[in-house]
Amino acid sequence: MLATGFNFVMVTALVKHVGGRIPAAESAFLRYLLGLVFLVPMLRPLIAARLDARALWLFSARGVVHSFGVILWFYAMAHIPMAEVTALNYLNPVYVTLGAALLFGERLAARRLLAIIAALLGALIILRPGLRVIEAGHYAMIGTAILFAASYLIAGRMAGRVKPVVVVAMLSLTVTIGLAPFALANWVAPSLAELGWLFAVAAFATAGHYTMTLAFAAAPMAVTQPVTFLQLVWSVLLGALFFGEPADGFVILGGGLILGAVSFITWREAVLHRRVTPLVNEPRG
Repeated sequence: MLATGFNFVMVTALVKHVGGRIPAAESAFLRYLLGLVFLVPMLRPLIAARLDARALWLFSARGVVHSFGVILWFYAMAHIPMAEVTALNYLNPVYVTLGAALLFGERLAARRLLAIIAALLGALIILRPGLRVIEAGHYAMIGTAILFAASYLIAGRMAGRVKPVVVVAMLSLTVTIGLAPFALANWVAPSLAELGWLFAVAAFATAGHYTMTLAFAAAPMAVTQPVTFLQLVWSVLLGALFFGEPADGFVILGGGLILGAVSFITWREAVLHRRVTPLVNEPRG
């Protein structure tokens, strides 16, 4: 999980390094297009899956939702501090928990509800509405967490129908296709250096998903979850050292409160032997 956190923070840092010259949709498209090379080992199980019409429809719906989430995520990373992107992304599993209760009728016990309230309070501490201007990047990051939550809820429905490798491969394919028209609508010719950085983004993202899988195989999710707090620490350090972003105590406090609430939800799910909600910074971009 230490390696996973580092990999995902590097994804954020590299996208921020590429900057805003390339539109968010195009940057996201190029990241996924270049990352298709990592899908080569998945082609055989994908072809063997023989997906039916319902599975294809669900995967397509997930691709659409995830594509919009990725566009907003890339926009947020280019316009607000790294630490705020990381901290607000911790809300993702909170939205998944709420969505599962509203859409699938999962029971929302009092302790889980209190944890959700605590997480939302953490978001308010980070944003501080009324005390500072809430920028478009903040709204984009909130939208990102909601859209990714919807994506993971669909993935949860597919998990029992097909192999995990098929779920990952179909997400990459459908998001690449979904991002294409948005990227082409406002295309800016990337330089070779920018293409290299975006390929590095794809490499770090793939490595992050792989090391996260190794962590889940080695220890319970309730144990690995709190380690993700280090992502916020690394985001603060990288933001301060390389992008001139001063450490914000409110962001650290709010992010810690959100992660504490999410860790409690995860622990309760593990105790009750239920399906655990998707983890912080699980497959995103």
